[in-house]
Amino acid sequence: MDIWSKEKRSEVMSKIRGKNTKPEMILRSQLFMKGFRFRIHKKDLPGKPDIVLPKYKTVIFVHGCFWHYHKDCREGRIPATNSKFWEEKLSKNIDRDEKYIKELQQLGWKVIVIWECEIEKNIKDTLEKLIVNIKNDNE
Repeated sequence: MDIWSKEKRSEVMSKIRGKNTKPEMILRSQLFMKGFRFRIHKKDLPGKPDIVLPKYKTVIFVHGCFWHYHKDCREGRIPATNSKFWEEKLSKNIDRDEKYIKELQQLGWKVIVIWECEIEKNIKDTLEKLIVNIKNDNE
């Protein structure tokens, strides 16, 4: 049972951002401090990736654990209230993510997905692994 009315829940959910989220801003700030220059939300690329590193032909998606159904995370779960709706919604999100990743790879882009929980738990290790991954094929 939800603690809020349907109207209140709708209002709360409508205020959740789709871009420039806190984890995304943290990651962008850290990458910039490490000397990486990038573009954000490029509309001419499939899925409008959160971070685009043209020099490395790499795109980064910062996925929210709930919205993209991160199965290895406590936030990645189907809510008990209105679960049929959420199961369908999150399933469509996963399908769309996979479609965009394939399209980007076919265009020659390296695609990296970073989960919100990875940034929140340990930004230092996440950043180190990310930088190695970015530079791996490009040096």
